[in-house]
Amino acid sequence: MHEKDAFLRVHLAKELKESSKIKKRSVLVNKGDTVTVMRGAHKGKSAKVKEVSHVKCLVYLEGISARNARGVENMIPFQPSNLKLTALKESAYRKKFMQGE
Repeated sequence: MHEKDAFLRVHLAKELKESSKIKKRSVLVNKGDTVTVMRGAHKGKSAKVKEVSHVKCLVYLEGISARNARGVENMIPFQPSNLKLTALKESAYRKKFMQGE
């Protein structure tokens, strides 16, 4: 499971990288982060991360879902490589990370 975390990294937006002192290209995505979809049918949409599946290595976003034949709404899974991180959720670890420590 700890090796699968590498597959859950999302590239940082250029503005976010410049505004902070982050020297890394990608960051582990967490629930509450804001991302933009870069590929697929939902390209260009921005949404908050609702759920991160470490087992399946997929990310689910708020407000982006599809209805099945019975009318039930299901969340659409996204590959982390198809997303771009535009805003980070505040936490003690992330504050240190944003300051470059």
